[in-house]
Order: sequence, then structure tokens, then C-alpha cells
Amino acid sequence: MTEIRFYHLQKQTLDQALPLILEKAYASNQHILVKLNNMSEVERMNTHLWSYNPNKFLPHGSTKNGQAAKQPIWLTDKDDNENEAKILILTQGETEENLDTYNLCCEMLNGHDDNAIAAARTRWKEYTAAGHDVTYWHQSESGKWEKKA
Repeated sequence: MTEIRFYHLQKQTLDQALPLILEKAYASNQHILVKLNNMSEVERMNTHLWSYNPNKFLPHGSTKNGQAAKQPIWLTDKDDNENEAKILILTQGETEENLDTYNLCCEMLNGHDDNAIAAARTRWKEYTAAGHDVTYWHQSESGKWEKKA
């Protein structure tokens, strides 16, 4: 079964938190797929990841760059796992039908959106019923991620 982690974004935006999560995931030497809700967001995040920190480098790409199979981090709005990722990061309420093809799925949850929170609670129940290992991560006052459930 897939390990699923909910990251509840309350102290940081997706633009702030995603690069940090990607840095940790990239260190595992597994390909990563980041699913965003439309191509405009894919390209915005693609640009952001090139410039979020001048002292860091996250090799990534999207359909604009091509060569998905060679990209350690692939940004998409599609259901295809074009870079054969083992880590999936779902953002902006996106979901995935084929979770069993991934070792780890991280859901980045907008903590300021009541609809997103309600939908995440429903997915939590579905994931648990399906036998996935589901955990909830919350940011401390200092901004460090802590496992809460």
C-alpha cells in the first residue's frame, strides 16, 4: 500500500512549502510527479522552482521542457506518470486514481480553504478504508513539520 501524507498548509503558501518538500523528496533519489490543477499553474510553478532560492537547484520540467523520462521532478496537470515517479505530490485539490503505483503520496492541503479541508477529510477516510498508511503533518510555530496523526 501507498504511504499517504497530508501536509496542512497554514503557515506557508504552496509556493513556499512545495520547494522544501521537493528538496527532501529529491534526496531519496526517486522520481517525483507534482500534479497541479491546470497548465497555467504548471508553468507558473515551473518558473517558480527555477528561482525560489538562488542557492538551491531542483532539476525539474514540464511539457514545455519535454523529455519527461529524464526529469527527476515532473510538473503536470495530467494523470499520466510520464517520468515513472515513485513519489506523487498532489496540490490544489488534485486527486489520483492509481495511488498503488506510487510508494509515497503527499497531499498539500490549503488550510485556509474550508472546502479543501472537507474534501481532504473525505479522502482520508477513503484512503484509510483502502488500507493505505495515512498520516497528517502540521507546522509548528517555528515552521517545522510535525506528525500529528
